[in-house]
Amino acid sequence: MATIARISQANIVQATRKHTATVFFFHGSGGTAEDIKEWIDILNRKKLQFPHIKLIYPSAPSQPYTPNGGMMQNVWFDRMAISNQVPEHIESVNSMCQNISDLIDREVTNGIPLNRIILGGFSMGGCLALHLAYRYKTCIAGCFVMSSFLNKGSIIYEHLKTRPEHNKVPLVQYHGTIDTLVPIEWGEESAKNLKELGVNVKFIPLQNIEHELSRAEIQNWKEWLLNILPDK
Repeated sequence: MATIARISQANIVQATRKHTATVFFFHGSGGTAEDIKEWIDILNRKKLQFPHIKLIYPSAPSQPYTPNGGMMQNVWFDRMAISNQVPEHIESVNSMCQNISDLIDREVTNGIPLNRIILGGFSMGGCLALHLAYRYKTCIAGCFVMSSFLNKGSIIYEHLKTRPEHNKVPLVQYHGTIDTLVPIEWGEESAKNLKELGVNVKFIPLQNIEHELSRAEIQNWKEWLLNILPDK
């Protein structure tokens, strides 16, 4: 890539009392911070906010996206196709992981330790979170992915084979059973591969859900979140 795409903005929901934990939520390809926040707030039936957790919804930069014919789109990284059969665009993924790592480090500098930070996201955003959790920020409190997958032969698998001590981040994975864009089998295979590498994975199929977020999913995710990041 000739230039490194930078994150220019984020939608931030502050903790209502004392800020002791932070959650990063990455949107899917073509989305924005505002889109994903609004979607979650609607499903939650009110603005999602916590007494102690700051929510950070970053927006992906606009950059050329191969599955969209090379047109500009808000994406975290490029990929050859929406398929688990193609190689990962490692340079693009690594560039964004380094960019996001700077944002995470800023939280640490401001007094939030890595073991009080959770990373996750929807679709492509979930994939980004997996790369961060098991290759870059391996001491975070947890990782969540929604309607996401890893490519066969992912660099994450290779990394965990050589650095098994990086498998400690607990993972919850949600996936719709009738997802036609990202078949649930891709998600199940990713979960199986990570489990075999020692990751504590909880895979939750969402009955009759397409490639979308659901109210039941958000409620379950909130419970998981507060179990890992209780109020101090």
